[in-house]
Amino acid sequence: MQNLLSNLKITINEKLYVKDPETSELGRNILKNSIILIDEIGFEAFTFKKLGEKIQSNESSIYRYFENKHKLLVYLTSWYWSWIEYRLAFATTNVSNPIEKLEKAIRLVTENVVDDNTTPHINEEILNRIIVGEFTKTLMTKEVDNENKEGFFLVYKRVINRLIDIIKEVNPDYPYAKSLASSIVEGALHQHFLKNHLKTITNLSEKECATEFYTDMTKKILA
Repeated sequence: MQNLLSNLKITINEKLYVKDPETSELGRNILKNSIILIDEIGFEAFTFKKLGEKIQSNESSIYRYFENKHKLLVYLTSWYWSWIEYRLAFATTNVSNPIEKLEKAIRLVTENVVDDNTTPHINEEILNRIIVGEFTKTLMTKEVDNENKEGFFLVYKRVINRLIDIIKEVNPDYPYAKSLASSIVEGALHQHFLKNHLKTITNLSEKECATEFYTDMTKKILA
Protein backbone atom coordinates (compact mmCIF):
# COMPACT_ATOMS: atom_id res chain seq x y z
CA MET A 1 0.00 0.00 0.00
CA GLN A 2 2.83 2.40 0.83
CA ASN A 3 4.31 1.99 -2.65
CA LEU A 4 0.97 2.89 -4.19
CA LEU A 5 0.49 5.85 -1.85
CA SER A 6 3.93 7.19 -2.67
CA ASN A 7 2.85 7.63 -6.30
CA LEU A 8 -0.28 9.61 -5.45
CA LYS A 9 -0.53 13.38 -5.18
CA ILE A 10 -3.06 14.52 -2.64
CA THR A 11 -5.18 17.35 -4.04
CA ILE A 12 -6.60 19.95 -1.67
CA ASN A 13 -9.42 22.47 -2.29
CA GLU A 14 -7.75 25.49 -3.93
CA LYS A 15 -9.86 27.89 -1.85
CA LEU A 16 -7.92 26.86 1.26
CA TYR A 17 -4.64 28.42 0.15
CA VAL A 18 -3.31 31.48 -1.61
CA LYS A 19 -0.41 29.55 -3.16
CA ASP A 20 -0.17 25.76 -3.24
CA PRO A 21 2.38 24.90 -0.52
CA GLU A 22 3.28 21.65 -2.26
CA THR A 23 4.87 23.57 -5.13
CA SER A 24 7.89 24.96 -3.25
CA GLU A 25 10.42 24.05 -0.60
CA LEU A 26 9.21 26.91 1.61
CA GLY A 27 5.60 25.76 1.27
CA ARG A 28 6.46 22.21 2.25
CA ASN A 29 8.53 23.55 5.13
CA ILE A 30 5.51 25.56 6.30
CA LEU A 31 3.38 22.40 6.31
CA LYS A 32 6.03 20.30 8.06
CA ASN A 33 6.73 22.78 10.83
CA SER A 34 3.14 23.94 11.33
CA ILE A 35 2.28 20.33 12.18
CA ILE A 36 5.16 20.13 14.64
CA LEU A 37 4.38 23.51 16.23
CA ILE A 38 0.62 22.97 16.57
CA ASP A 39 1.36 19.62 18.19
CA GLU A 40 3.80 21.27 20.61
CA ILE A 41 1.81 24.36 21.70
CA GLY A 42 -1.78 23.78 20.54
CA PHE A 43 -3.81 25.59 17.89
CA GLU A 44 -4.92 28.42 20.19
CA ALA A 45 -1.33 29.46 20.91
CA PHE A 46 -0.15 28.86 17.35
CA THR A 47 0.51 31.99 15.25
CA PHE A 48 2.16 32.69 11.93
CA LYS A 49 4.68 34.84 13.79
CA LYS A 50 5.76 31.85 15.90
CA LEU A 51 5.83 29.63 12.81
CA GLY A 52 7.97 32.20 10.99
CA GLU A 53 10.43 32.21 13.87
CA LYS A 54 10.58 28.41 13.80
CA ILE A 55 11.31 28.18 10.09
CA GLN A 56 13.47 31.36 10.13
CA SER A 57 11.29 33.13 7.61
CA ASN A 58 9.27 36.34 7.62
CA GLU A 59 5.68 36.09 8.86
CA SER A 60 4.62 37.76 5.61
CA SER A 61 6.03 34.83 3.62
CA ILE A 62 3.54 32.48 5.31
CA TYR A 63 0.65 34.77 4.37
CA ARG A 64 1.66 34.30 0.74
CA TYR A 65 0.53 30.68 1.17
CA PHE A 66 -2.33 30.89 3.67
CA GLU A 67 -4.81 33.67 4.41
CA ASN A 68 -5.06 32.75 8.10
CA LYS A 69 -4.31 29.96 10.54
CA HIS A 70 -7.88 28.59 10.36
CA LYS A 71 -7.49 27.84 6.66
CA LEU A 72 -4.09 26.30 7.36
CA LEU A 73 -5.69 23.98 9.91
CA VAL A 74 -8.49 23.06 7.50
CA TYR A 75 -5.82 22.40 4.85
CA LEU A 76 -3.95 20.04 7.19
CA THR A 77 -7.12 18.20 8.19
CA SER A 78 -8.15 17.92 4.53
CA TRP A 79 -4.73 16.45 3.76
CA TYR A 80 -5.18 13.93 6.56
CA TRP A 81 -8.65 12.80 5.46
CA SER A 82 -7.44 12.54 1.84
CA TRP A 83 -4.64 10.27 3.04
CA ILE A 84 -7.16 8.18 4.99
CA GLU A 85 -9.43 8.02 1.94
CA TYR A 86 -6.65 6.70 -0.29
CA ARG A 87 -5.70 4.06 2.26
CA LEU A 88 -9.36 3.11 2.69
CA ALA A 89 -9.84 2.72 -1.04
CA PHE A 90 -6.75 0.54 -1.50
CA ALA A 91 -7.57 -1.64 1.51
CA THR A 92 -11.18 -2.40 0.57
CA THR A 93 -11.53 -2.21 -3.24
CA ASN A 94 -10.81 -5.88 -3.97
CA VAL A 95 -12.44 -7.30 -0.83
CA SER A 96 -15.64 -9.14 -1.72
CA ASN A 97 -16.73 -10.24 1.77
CA PRO A 98 -18.77 -7.38 3.31
CA ILE A 99 -17.83 -8.23 6.90
CA GLU A 100 -14.13 -8.40 6.07
CA LYS A 101 -14.42 -5.11 4.20
CA LEU A 102 -16.19 -3.53 7.21
CA GLU A 103 -13.47 -4.73 9.58
CA LYS A 104 -10.71 -3.31 7.37
CA ALA A 105 -12.53 0.02 7.02
CA ILE A 106 -13.15 0.39 10.73
CA ARG A 107 -9.51 -0.42 11.46
CA LEU A 108 -8.28 2.27 9.09
CA VAL A 109 -10.44 5.03 10.57
CA THR A 110 -9.92 4.09 14.22
CA GLU A 111 -6.39 2.67 14.63
CA ASN A 112 -3.31 4.37 16.05
CA VAL A 113 -1.57 6.07 13.14
CA VAL A 114 2.10 5.52 12.33
CA ASP A 115 4.08 7.76 9.98
CA ASP A 116 4.29 6.03 6.60
CA ASN A 117 7.57 7.72 5.50
CA THR A 118 6.32 8.30 1.95
CA THR A 119 5.74 12.02 2.56
CA PRO A 120 8.85 13.44 4.26
CA HIS A 121 7.25 16.85 4.91
CA ILE A 122 4.12 15.35 6.49
CA ASN A 123 4.41 13.22 9.63
CA GLU A 124 1.07 11.41 9.72
CA GLU A 125 1.56 10.22 13.27
CA ILE A 126 1.92 13.79 14.56
CA LEU A 127 -0.83 15.01 12.23
CA ASN A 128 -3.15 12.36 13.69
CA ARG A 129 -2.59 13.82 17.15
CA ILE A 130 -3.66 17.19 15.78
CA ILE A 131 -6.77 15.64 14.23
CA VAL A 132 -7.67 14.03 17.58
CA GLY A 133 -7.22 17.26 19.50
CA GLU A 134 -8.09 20.00 17.02
CA PHE A 135 -10.32 18.69 14.19
CA THR A 136 -13.59 19.79 15.80
CA LYS A 137 -12.27 23.37 15.73
CA THR A 138 -12.48 23.31 11.94
CA LEU A 139 -16.16 22.33 12.07
CA MET A 140 -17.60 24.03 15.13
CA THR A 141 -17.44 27.63 13.92
CA LYS A 142 -20.01 30.19 12.83
CA GLU A 143 -18.70 29.85 9.28
CA VAL A 144 -19.23 26.10 8.99
CA ASP A 145 -22.26 26.33 6.67
CA ASN A 146 -20.53 28.70 4.26
CA GLU A 147 -17.32 26.68 4.37
CA ASN A 148 -19.27 23.49 3.75
CA LYS A 149 -20.79 25.09 0.63
CA GLU A 150 -17.27 25.98 -0.49
CA GLY A 151 -16.36 22.29 -0.24
CA PHE A 152 -13.90 22.60 2.66
CA PHE A 153 -15.16 19.36 4.25
CA LEU A 154 -15.84 17.39 1.09
CA VAL A 155 -13.04 14.86 1.56
CA TYR A 156 -14.02 14.27 5.21
CA LYS A 157 -17.57 13.53 4.05
CA ARG A 158 -16.24 11.21 1.34
CA VAL A 159 -14.48 9.11 3.97
CA ILE A 160 -17.73 8.78 5.92
CA ASN A 161 -19.69 8.02 2.74
CA ARG A 162 -17.33 5.16 1.92
CA LEU A 163 -18.05 3.73 5.35
CA ILE A 164 -21.79 4.25 4.84
CA ASP A 165 -21.66 2.20 1.61
CA ILE A 166 -19.82 -0.62 3.36
CA ILE A 167 -22.31 -0.65 6.23
CA LYS A 168 -25.12 -0.94 3.68
CA GLU A 169 -23.35 -3.90 2.06
CA VAL A 170 -23.38 -5.68 5.42
CA ASN A 171 -26.98 -4.83 6.25
CA PRO A 172 -28.99 -3.00 3.56
CA ASP A 173 -31.99 -2.76 5.88
CA TYR A 174 -30.24 -0.93 8.71
CA PRO A 175 -31.92 2.52 8.76
CA TYR A 176 -29.17 4.54 10.47
CA ALA A 177 -26.11 3.85 8.31
CA LYS A 178 -25.18 7.55 8.05
CA SER A 179 -25.38 8.14 11.78
CA LEU A 180 -23.47 4.95 12.52
CA ALA A 181 -20.68 5.77 10.06
CA SER A 182 -20.19 9.33 11.31
CA SER A 183 -20.35 8.11 14.91
CA ILE A 184 -17.55 5.61 14.25
CA VAL A 185 -15.26 8.23 12.71
CA GLU A 186 -16.02 11.02 15.19
CA GLY A 187 -16.32 8.68 18.15
CA ALA A 188 -12.92 7.15 17.52
CA LEU A 189 -11.30 10.59 17.62
CA HIS A 190 -13.09 11.33 20.89
CA GLN A 191 -12.08 8.02 22.43
CA HIS A 192 -8.45 8.61 21.49
CA PHE A 193 -8.69 12.02 23.13
CA LEU A 194 -10.14 10.51 26.30
CA LYS A 195 -7.47 7.80 26.32
CA ASN A 196 -4.79 10.47 26.22
CA HIS A 197 -6.30 12.99 28.63
CA LEU A 198 -9.33 11.73 30.60
CA LYS A 199 -8.44 8.11 31.15
CA THR A 200 -11.01 7.42 33.87
CA ILE A 201 -14.01 7.71 31.54
CA THR A 202 -12.93 5.32 28.79
CA ASN A 203 -12.08 1.63 28.70
CA LEU A 204 -9.49 2.23 26.03
CA SER A 205 -5.79 2.08 26.77
CA GLU A 206 -2.61 1.29 24.87
CA LYS A 207 -3.68 -2.39 25.04
CA GLU A 208 -7.39 -1.87 24.35
CA CYS A 209 -7.69 -0.22 20.94
CA ALA A 210 -10.58 1.86 19.58
CA THR A 211 -10.63 -0.51 16.62
CA GLU A 212 -11.70 -3.44 18.79
CA PHE A 213 -14.44 -1.43 20.45
CA TYR A 214 -15.96 -0.04 17.25
CA THR A 215 -15.67 -3.32 15.37
CA ASP A 216 -17.44 -5.16 18.18
CA MET A 217 -20.14 -2.52 18.53
CA THR A 218 -20.80 -2.17 14.79
CA LYS A 219 -21.01 -5.90 14.08
CA LYS A 220 -23.49 -6.34 16.94
CA ILE A 221 -25.60 -3.44 15.71
CA LEU A 222 -25.70 -4.77 12.14
CA ALA A 223 -26.25 -8.44 13.08
